[in-house]
Amino acid sequence: MPEKTNSKATYFLVGLGIGSLISILFAPKSGEEVRESLTRKAKEGSEYARNKVRELTEQDEDLIDRGNQMITHKQEQIATAIDAGREAYQREKSKAHVA
Repeated sequence: MPEKTNSKATYFLVGLGIGSLISILFAPKSGEEVRESLTRKAKEGSEYARNKVRELTEQDEDLIDRGNQMITHKQEQIATAIDAGREAYQREKSKAHVA
């Protein structure tokens, strides 16, 4: 999954760079306007990247929580099965001593 994320981020950044260059070449703006536009686009790209990282982190946390819940549930099931096995063993053991 990290490879997909890296690939998408790379394509996004390359697209951002190409779009910026094209806008500089073809936009009839003054130098100051172009700099402001590039600054704004860089901030938008940075915010987009932060949001994506935040989303991925939240998804990872959800997966970890679900995994921990599943492990806890399985541990409880195993403990119950062990207790039932001990009780059955003790019953059979006491039957053997009585006979």
